[in-house]
Amino acid sequence: MRPVLVSLSVIAAALTLAACETTTAPVVETPAVEAPSSGEYAQLMDDLRILSADDMQGRDTGSEGGAKARDYIVARLEALGVQPSPMGRLQPWEALGRTREGTKTYNGTNIIGVIPGTRVADKYIVVTAHYDHVGVNDGQIFNGADDNASGVATMLELARRLKADPPEHSVLIVALDGEERGLLGAKHFVEAPPVPLHAISMNLNFDMTARADSDGKLWVTGTYQHPYFRPVLDQVPARRNVAFAFGKDTPEDKGADNWVEASDHAAFHRAGLPFLYFGVNYHPDYHRPSDDFEKVNPAVFQDSTELAIGGFRALDRWLDQ
Repeated sequence: MRPVLVSLSVIAAALTLAACETTTAPVVETPAVEAPSSGEYAQLMDDLRILSADDMQGRDTGSEGGAKARDYIVARLEALGVQPSPMGRLQPWEALGRTREGTKTYNGTNIIGVIPGTRVADKYIVVTAHYDHVGVNDGQIFNGADDNASGVATMLELARRLKADPPEHSVLIVALDGEERGLLGAKHFVEAPPVPLHAISMNLNFDMTARADSDGKLWVTGTYQHPYFRPVLDQVPARRNVAFAFGKDTPEDKGADNWVEASDHAAFHRAGLPFLYFGVNYHPDYHRPSDDFEKVNPAVFQDSTELAIGGFRALDRWLDQ
């Protein structure tokens, strides 16, 4: 996740889009769901631990560690039975991206899977989480446990649940590369999508879903641009340790406090597609070598993941009614 100043023209375009759509959400009853026991979160925690381990070398785009992380995610999707997208499992790309020294050409790879829907199979919810981080700097490994091994782990847990209890929409599960270098993988995905853009109902982006300890909030960005999503998510019950909070998306939110362009959802937003971004607030280990697995409170991360999955389920039920 990166702080970026929001463009007023982008907001204006989004508001124009929102004006063309329904702005009032009907009441969608949220069924009671029994949460898994703590032992059932073992895979979630393993995914977080493995993706943020030292041997992943900070998962920089184009690096040996990035390739190792990619192989792990592919193996997890295949173990879950998540099929490749219509264009295949991998989407390689080449683009000019940012470094601390300037710019350079990066070769990255997005990972894509598809889970067919039961009600609206020809419409897709694109769930994204970037698997890259910033690699090794000055001899120190930036493991990126929260940023963004956590979002990938949450997405994989969602994929597991959707295989057991299929979604109403078809779902593209997309692990994006190159976010830290300028949203490179997300931009390529939108430019060369595996399904037509008009078939995408929305993008739901997970970036930093673990460290809600300080304020107990999983922030939702995008309801200013798409206000019809707010009543849908308002019906999702809070967890013991984490609740939804809405914002960081208005013209009054300046600089690093505005997250409209802070992660991969920005590429979908620029393409005129509805989006929501789920992520925790900044913490002292953000973009530091101390963003390690050991800093994550399991109960908080598990509650955040449950809340994210509950949010997905509510949106899936409501969209395209």
